[in-house]
Amino acid sequence: MATALVIENDPTDDLRRLGEWLTEGGLQLRVLRPHAGEELPADLAGYAALVVLGGEQQAYPLPDGTPGAPWFPALEGLLRKAVRYRVPTLGVCLGAQLLATAHAGLVERSPSGPEVGPGVVGKRDAADADPLFRYVPLIPDVLQWHSDEITELPRGATLLAASTRYPHQAFRLGDRAWGLQFHIECDTAMIADWARDSDLLAELGYDEELVVAACDRVMADVEEVWQPFAIRFAALALGELDDDAPRRSLPLLGH
Repeated sequence: MATALVIENDPTDDLRRLGEWLTEGGLQLRVLRPHAGEELPADLAGYAALVVLGGEQQAYPLPDGTPGAPWFPALEGLLRKAVRYRVPTLGVCLGAQLLATAHAGLVERSPSGPEVGPGVVGKRDAADADPLFRYVPLIPDVLQWHSDEITELPRGATLLAASTRYPHQAFRLGDRAWGLQFHIECDTAMIADWARDSDLLAELGYDEELVVAACDRVMADVEEVWQPFAIRFAALALGELDDDAPRRSLPLLGH
């Protein structure tokens, strides 16, 4: 079986449901935890895909100029190699931000403030030609939990989804690397862990229990959209995705 390399940047943000979906799609998963001292490989030889998860770190340098985490320079190098050698890649939240910074995109503390809880994003026209996003609904449900945002996409990136306050919600770099600013991997227990004594919720003045309950109500809707997305990503990694599958289109008005 083909193996996907998964980089867990933070012990509070593991694969959770995304791992189940990728396994269901036929991938074996090797999880590396650099936050626990595990070393990243020099390249992606032997791996069919790369998945980079989220975390509390920032993708841009700290005030003293050091990386947001000691392993980020090596991880950005892996992300560049993934794009260069067309290894199917999926970055989630911080992972998407690192995919951007690895290719000269810009990530900053969001001038719009934090984004937390259930929400929706809107597909852009380019998504209709994307092998993964073409089957995502026009306004899919997502889960948000971030203070930073990608303010400039890498040169040549294709914007796939946006929202009013955060214009870069999903993008593709090359033809096999995707970045999602939002979360698709979370279950309610993960959200509850994040919400407990959260500085972010305190900053926003949000009630912990209300945020967890709101997220819990959309878990089935998130799964309905993003489980098939993850299955298609696995199929791409396995060389089984039919990129020429017929696309759905809206009927013309009056017909």
